[in-house]
Amino acid sequence: MDIEKTLKDKVIDAVQKIYGQIPEDKTIQVQRTRKDFDGDFTLVVFPLLRISKKPPEQTANEIGEYLKHKVEAINDYNVIKGFLNLSFQDDFWISFLNSTVTKKDFGKRKNANPQKILIEYSSPNTNKPLHLGHIRNNLLGYSVANILKTQGHEVVKVNLVNDRGIHICKSMLAWQKWGDQTDPEKAHKKGDHLVGDFYVKFDQEYKKEVNALVEKGMSEEEAKKNAPLILEAQEMLRKWEARDPEVISLWKEMNRWVLEGFDVTYNNLGVDFDKVYFESDTYKLGKELVLQGLEKGVFLKKDDGSVWADLSDEGLDEKLLLRSDGTSVYMTQDLGTAHQRYTDFNADDLIYVVGNEQNYHFQVLRILLSKLGFSWAEHIYHLSYGMVELPEGKMKSREGTVVDADVLMEEMVQTAASMSKELGKLDGFEKEEKNNIIKTIGLGALKYFILKVDPKKNMTFNPKESIDFNGNTGPFIQYSYTRIQSLIKKAKDKGISIPENVDPKVNISPKELQLIKLIHQYPEILTEAAANFSPAVIANYVYDLAKEYNQFYHDHPILSEEKTDISSFRLLLSKQVGVIIRSGMNLLGIDVPERM
Repeated sequence: MDIEKTLKDKVIDAVQKIYGQIPEDKTIQVQRTRKDFDGDFTLVVFPLLRISKKPPEQTANEIGEYLKHKVEAINDYNVIKGFLNLSFQDDFWISFLNSTVTKKDFGKRKNANPQKILIEYSSPNTNKPLHLGHIRNNLLGYSVANILKTQGHEVVKVNLVNDRGIHICKSMLAWQKWGDQTDPEKAHKKGDHLVGDFYVKFDQEYKKEVNALVEKGMSEEEAKKNAPLILEAQEMLRKWEARDPEVISLWKEMNRWVLEGFDVTYNNLGVDFDKVYFESDTYKLGKELVLQGLEKGVFLKKDDGSVWADLSDEGLDEKLLLRSDGTSVYMTQDLGTAHQRYTDFNADDLIYVVGNEQNYHFQVLRILLSKLGFSWAEHIYHLSYGMVELPEGKMKSREGTVVDADVLMEEMVQTAASMSKELGKLDGFEKEEKNNIIKTIGLGALKYFILKVDPKKNMTFNPKESIDFNGNTGPFIQYSYTRIQSLIKKAKDKGISIPENVDPKVNISPKELQLIKLIHQYPEILTEAAANFSPAVIANYVYDLAKEYNQFYHDHPILSEEKTDISSFRLLLSKQVGVIIRSGMNLLGIDVPERM
């Protein structure tokens, strides 16, 4: 039921009848009435004054009077300056509620012009396990993919694994020197954790070497370049690019350990991918593109053999594309990956979910692809998100101070278990069901707390605050959902069936009316979230809906209501609120338990 479109059509009729002209569609501006004013929908009259040639208040009153008599659903109107606020009758809203019951995919759009959208998220390095920052990245990417699908688009979810480069060689070299032939099975560790330990070990030993060289009189900058460990790591990278059998064998083995570990983390986090790319494959294509650009005069080679892009015409500096020893950099492989993806999928849009510290990188990527003659470069969008920290502050992976994703998820589940025990919420549940609910609560708390924040903003993740059963949290919304399911079960146990529609003339309270209007907003919320690539829009809407429902539940008897028509209406309303809560939370990748 597209009220806005119906209203626009009626306003066009009104203007034509009253003023003798057909207004342009863009001049008909209908929006929801702001909370501090009376009304449901507001017509902005100012664009129509050119036709009416009358003051705003008079124009608004004339159109309002016409609509009140011609549109049966309109109950009344009021005018504030150039704004016509229209109020709809209760039976209109109840009829709308009835119409949602039979719509299985209520809120989702059928798109006459669907786009093929490729979205990349996760993009881990195979030298360390996933951490808290990766959790925000994965949750954002997975949720945005879900949200874009609600708008009728075809979405392809991809992961780019950064499995080559100097950082990978650091872990490999440290394993060679201090690993004593260990592996995940011997160490009783997930493979990504084990390899991450060696990345930290490299940094510790490297710093010792740098300090020793500084003490001998070398500058810190020189020491960092000439420390034996970094020189060995650079030599290992050259050997890797030359396909040295021994280096390649170790690289494959350690990458396998890490990738197996990643799969466990992804599964626990509830995210997946349609295709996984590896930089070890795409960097070659990137080098080819750079060399083609060099031949065309798009790029330049310096005396030391390194290849650069001069971006001074774009107000930027020079960008390194190939080192003097011929090895590639991140930008090189990103050029190759972008080209490969476009070849594979011919997507209309390519979205990269990457932290805001890479804003410059993606600005340059678009420019370089354009310089190489690829028109699709303008369809690259960087979904730039803010950093996530803990109350203690920033994290550094090379120093081993990051918050490990696996550890954090396990801690969230344990916290959910202790909170549930303290509140007595799961007393009497069978062990398996109790464990499943606890996991759902713990992970739901983590996911919701992160996704409720606008992606562009930096955020501090507070584990204890996230799992509170009160306030704007995942557990509060999950509990609201289970409250509705409990109500429905009690009704069935009493032999009370929930009707598929109710009498539109039933008397309802302002709080009940507000709940129906919130349900009516759901399609707009999905469209807004998709347009802004922001799961936070849905998260905060679902919280508002759950909060309104709980107030309604507290103030209005449902099963004990003596009037059957009112009791039936409240049951139907409760059921539909539950449907929207489940739908919204699922788009965020969050499960809702049927009871808790």
